[in-house]
Amino acid sequence: MFVNRMPRYEILSADALAQLDAGWRRLVTEIGIEFMSDRALELFRAAGQRVEENTVFLDPEFVLAQVAKAPREFDVQARNPERSVHIGGDHMAFGAVYGPPFVREGDVRRDGTFEDYQNFLRLSQSFSVLDSAGGVVCEPNDTPLDSRHLDMNLALMTLTDKIYMGNVVSGPNARDTIAMSEILFGGREAIEQTPVCISLINCNSPLRWDDRMLDALFEYCEAAQPVVLTPFILMGAMSPVTIPAALVQQMAEALSGIALAQLIRPGCPVIFGSFLSNIDMQSGSPTFGTPESGIGLLCTGQIARHFGLPFRTGGGLTSAQVPDAQAGYEALMTLMPTFLAGTNWVMHSAGWLEGGLVAGFEKFVIDAQIVEMLQHEFTPLEINEGSLGFDAHQEVGHGGHFLGSMHTMERFRTCFYRPFLNSSENYERWMRGGAQDTATRAGVMWRKRLEEYEQPALDDAVRAELEEYVTRRRRELGD
Repeated sequence: MFVNRMPRYEILSADALAQLDAGWRRLVTEIGIEFMSDRALELFRAAGQRVEENTVFLDPEFVLAQVAKAPREFDVQARNPERSVHIGGDHMAFGAVYGPPFVREGDVRRDGTFEDYQNFLRLSQSFSVLDSAGGVVCEPNDTPLDSRHLDMNLALMTLTDKIYMGNVVSGPNARDTIAMSEILFGGREAIEQTPVCISLINCNSPLRWDDRMLDALFEYCEAAQPVVLTPFILMGAMSPVTIPAALVQQMAEALSGIALAQLIRPGCPVIFGSFLSNIDMQSGSPTFGTPESGIGLLCTGQIARHFGLPFRTGGGLTSAQVPDAQAGYEALMTLMPTFLAGTNWVMHSAGWLEGGLVAGFEKFVIDAQIVEMLQHEFTPLEINEGSLGFDAHQEVGHGGHFLGSMHTMERFRTCFYRPFLNSSENYERWMRGGAQDTATRAGVMWRKRLEEYEQPALDDAVRAELEEYVTRRRRELGD
């Protein structure tokens, strides 16, 4: 996985941080946070917090005491130990797009299928810049709703050997993920000792945690599996229109969720989550890759470090309908601050289109290229006698040419990063090759990757036990 040792880009002054801190404290104290779960309300009540109906009015010092119980950094094990990741510090882990119901393949936009889902997992396995396929890379709409999570889990556990995300649609779905993880990794003790999956728990912004998400939160926290407590904020719709107001709300929501996670199981690993952008004030549509989202992203990194927490934000987000120039520059507008902030867990790194409604095969490849280029760009320079190249000057002299120098000949194969997707051919050669644009080349590449894909090995007994579990649970669910 990538370790980002470049300096963090921090834009908040000490005074600005203090004002934001006062803001979230006022929100949780005077407005409160809704928790649509009797179990959650009882935990807060037992901890001495004021509860009125479903609203919890939180003492900020209590919240901070709970947050302090969460680890600053932690490991997540993959079934292939070489694919395990470290969350926190300078480490950045990247996962594919999450949640789209639709798929784009070339010029065709359609409902996602289970075959699409499997193909995205195979692509995730094939790109080394991705540390995880994620979870719901696309929605397999041709499988039964009640049991599709079982098929998705099985595919995640067998088609890839990287870390994966847990299903959060309901408490029972979360329990199935945990049970299958126990089979894959050798029991409950093994997954509690070192977690194996990361699960996204979204706040129903503004200021409400809903029952389904909370049911899943309880299951994962009780099993010591990391949870990403993420406010879902589109400024102008789910928060006030100003960035400071959105940041304050994000802090109140994320910290309240983290406090609950620590009440459920003290020391449970958590990730300070952020999904912050804005709407188009003319159309009301969500927009991504905006300057406001980039600023919010940079602020989020600084805020999370202020609380000593690993954080999630960023990705290759765009509002574009197709993998065109807009898709590319909006993705970079989000991925660049993702790196500048040093984001620890990056969802939506590859494949996001049309505001998250679409998982695009060509966009998947384009995003993987952007991430790989940024990883090279954010690798510190190695400055030593060899890289300074004084011997090359001695050899070439004044007015000479370095192309054939010994310094160049010794380094020409590796001296510059070579993009796997870009074209730098002259016009005539590009025309002879079919005049392919970026999206066309990406289409050729993802199909070639699928042809070359090799399924990672898995013990036959483990595979059989997983398949038996899926068959049994599907029968119990009536599918």
